[in-house]
Amino acid sequence: MSPRGHCILSHGFESGPDATKVTALAAAAERLGWSHERPDYTDLDAKHDVSELGDVPVRLQRLLSLARAAATRGPVVLAGSSLGAWISARASLEVPVAALFLMAPPVAMDPAPALEAAAVPTSIVHGWDDELIPASQVVDWARARRARLLLVDDSHRLSGHVAASAEAFATLLAGL
Repeated sequence: MSPRGHCILSHGFESGPDATKVTALAAAAERLGWSHERPDYTDLDAKHDVSELGDVPVRLQRLLSLARAAATRGPVVLAGSSLGAWISARASLEVPVAALFLMAPPVAMDPAPALEAAAVPTSIVHGWDDELIPASQVVDWARARRARLLLVDDSHRLSGHVAASAEAFATLLAGL
């Protein structure tokens, strides 16, 4: 049986493809019959100081290359955490995607442009106590898009809500 579509799950800065959240999303995708991949951006993160956020343009190009290839085979869903959410949203402007799943998305990330995304079904999980990205910014961004938004009692890492994030991702995929 061929998969329903393909999910590309992008980890955040100074994380990795085996991180807890993207691993949980991969399991949810697999359970629902979606293929998935988790690009590794750790080589890019290692080259830069934390204040520089790694090589964002190269990270975005890496995701775009994977997404373009996947889009030739069927529906694509992009998902990511923090910087992975930012590049997923940006990539959706250049590659047709069925949906976006964004965890702790940086709405403003100087010097990079403000968060933008294609007008596709979008689901967001964000922590009320995110120490890097104020929840109010994410609420405003989600409201303008009419995105599904789950605000949880957690920090930027969302470590207390891995299962809730995977469940929200499964809900998004099931609705496609």
